[in-house]
Parts: sequence; C-alpha cells; structure tokens
Amino acid sequence: MQYQKFIEKTFKGDFSSYPCNFHSYFEGDLFSTDLQAKFPPADPRNHFEPRIPNERESYRTRLVGEISSLRVPGREHLKRYILHKFRNNCKRNTIRGALTSAVKFLTYIQQHGHHDLKTMRRPDIEAFVEYEQDRGIAAGTICTNLTCLYAFIRFLVDDEVLNRELLKRKIHIKQPKRLPKCIEPDDEDRILAQIDNVRNNALIRLLLRTGMRIGELLRTRMEDISLEGQLIRIIESEKTGIGRVVFFSNDAAEALYHWLLERDNWKEYLFHGPRDKALSYTAAWSVFKKYVDKAGLSHKGITPHCLRHTYATNLLNARIPIEVLRDLLGHQSLEHTRRYANLNDVTRKEEYFRAMAVIEGRSNE
Repeated sequence: MQYQKFIEKTFKGDFSSYPCNFHSYFEGDLFSTDLQAKFPPADPRNHFEPRIPNERESYRTRLVGEISSLRVPGREHLKRYILHKFRNNCKRNTIRGALTSAVKFLTYIQQHGHHDLKTMRRPDIEAFVEYEQDRGIAAGTICTNLTCLYAFIRFLVDDEVLNRELLKRKIHIKQPKRLPKCIEPDDEDRILAQIDNVRNNALIRLLLRTGMRIGELLRTRMEDISLEGQLIRIIESEKTGIGRVVFFSNDAAEALYHWLLERDNWKEYLFHGPRDKALSYTAAWSVFKKYVDKAGLSHKGITPHCLRHTYATNLLNARIPIEVLRDLLGHQSLEHTRRYANLNDVTRKEEYFRAMAVIEGRSNE
C-alpha cells in the first residue's frame, strides 16, 4: 500500500488498472519446477566466440593485401611465395625483405616488356643488376636483393613455373670488405660525459657493455634481466632466431640500478615508451645522436651500432677468445667475428712497433 500511495503521489493518472501485486505477473511458467524444459541449454555447435588475430596474423593479412593491390606479372605466384615464408616461420624482416626485392624485380621486368614470368631469362637478371648499379645502389644492397630474388626463383622452379636453367651460373657481385667502425676511447669518454638522464645513461651503457643489437635491448622485458647475476637473456634474436645470454659490467649495472629505481614498475619492457610499448628505435637513435652532437662528434658518423663494434673490439684487445666473442655477439659464422680482429689488434700493434724499434735502432748505428 505504501508503494501504491507513492505512485499516485508522484505520477498523475489512473493507476487502478495497474495493481502492485508484482508476484502475479510472474506466476505460472516462470517459476515452474521443470526449468530444464523451459530453458534448454544452448547447442554447443551453434556457439561461436570471435577470435582476435595475433600480431603475426595481422601482418600476414596486411602483406597479402599489399600484394593483391600490385599490378606486376606473377602477382599470384608472389602471394604464394610470401605465404610459404610465413609457414616456414621466417622473421618479419626476412619476409619484408623478400617481398621488397621481388617487387623491385617484377616491376623492372614489367617496364621492359615482360608480362609473363615464363618469358624471363638470365639476361633479364643481368640487366636488373646493371640498372641497380647505374642508380648508385650499394653493392651490399644489390647482393641482398639478388639473394632474395634467387630464393624466389628457386621457389618458382620447384613449382615448375620457371626453367631450372635460371639457377645455373648464378650472378655474383664482389663486395668490398669494410672494417666495422668502432668509437675511439677519447670519443667514447666525451659521449658518456654528455649524458644527463638516468634512463639514457642505462640505455647507452648497456649497449656499450653487452654488445646487444639496439633492437634486442629495446625488446628486453623485465623478466629477462638478472641484476644480481649481471646478465640479460635474449630469448630469441630477431635477426638470427637464436637465443643467447649476455653480461654487463659494474658501471652498466650501476646505471641500470638507478634506472630501475625511477622507471614505472608496472611497465613490461625495460626501456618503455608510452602505453606500455617498447621504446622505438627512432627515439633511441635520436637520444644517442643528441649526445654525439653535444660532444662535437657529429662529423664522424657515429651511430648506435658503433657501440656494438666498440664492445667487440675492446674485448678482443683484452685477449678474449674469438669463439667466446662469437657467442656473446650472437654470430652464426666465426668468419663474421674475425672482422673485428683486423680492426684494432693490440697484439699486432705491439709486434709492429717492437719490430720498428729494432729497425730504427739498427739504422741509427
């Protein structure tokens, strides 16, 4: 009765036809004891939960969409090849490089009158190489494009789309063997003296003391670090797909400790950007360039990757076995690591000046 009076006082109207005995509205089937009969369970065959695609699936869909929008010969063969690379669990950069190199070549042969891949011959590949050289493309880049192109050709040969003769007498380009560029000790001190930020100090010192690739460090999560053991676990290298453990020195450990005290503890990545994402390569590169410019060394072309070269050179000069250095750097080939032995070999330098002292002493007699 109290609820009836509240209704009549609040709303103007005739409510005599709306009794407040609410139970009367729910009498009957709703309160039936046989609920299973009134509300049968849903058929599991009709149950569907939408699945959110992961990052790799989204990337694959995007690349397939890019290929579908191309107007080049062999577009469908290229699409099958890229999907084949995904099935082989290739890295994203590998797949992107394979696609870019193939598109460059297919675009070139289309512009020179080929509208069917089956008409392609060895002179077409030779002409493409000469075209890239005339454009001033570096020899290393052309070699990389050729490697990717021949992998695509082999795929089409195995599918009997192209003639196997294309794989005989492959085109090879001689590359200059350049030495890795390391930072001189004085320049290293000048750069470190310019650092005025706790995070940036930890970032640069870890690159210098671990020899990690900058992408590897930026993708490092908190769970991969052991401050007590002074090590970082690289679960899987994005470049080689091989995991390894690297170690850092006392000065890097101290810099890392101060950064851990300041960073947001709930962030997943050691060096985080906004919205819990990893710090971008562009941001890290800009940070390093700022300190290089402040040190007055911008004319020397020093990049963050030079920190890795400096790490390797310093360890070799400290007499570390080259096999150990190979594992620390994550190289698959020992020959790749030997380049650092030619960069700044202290032993070779000492032997040279010892011999020259003998020669100069003999000439002064």
